[in-house]
Amino acid sequence: MLIKGKSMWAFITTPNTNFDPPKYEITVVLSDEDADALTKEGYNVREKDEGRVINIKRFLTNKSTGQPNAVPKLVDSDKNPLDVKVGNGSEVTVQGRPWEVTNQFGHHKGFDLQAVQVDNLVEYEGLSADGEELGLDDNDNELEF
Repeated sequence: MLIKGKSMWAFITTPNTNFDPPKYEITVVLSDEDADALTKEGYNVREKDEGRVINIKRFLTNKSTGQPNAVPKLVDSDKNPLDVKVGNGSEVTVQGRPWEVTNQFGHHKGFDLQAVQVDNLVEYEGLSADGEELGLDDNDNELEF
């Protein structure tokens, strides 16, 4: 299934290791129409400050077999391979393979992250470590809050 929207917190070719277990993932800000359709189909669409979103992920290993999962593909709008960090606000089309499971926690549906096509890139620039966002210069050693 293809899901279009704006990317948030994209870990496409490098896994997110901030939480256990590590995983490839992207949060997609959806149009209202797509959000309504996915909600109606039983997918977990959440409300965030950025809008209605869905998280699409792939674990590093297959839970059933223990074998490594392939790294999701990352391509540009012409389907050429990309080697960039995708920043928040990039327009993307995500290919996800639907999955569904019922267990002791209930019935759940989601998507396995297979590929991301970047339609309009906002390249991730990271955060500076020098206090620039707070208006500090190199001579400021202490922060006052």
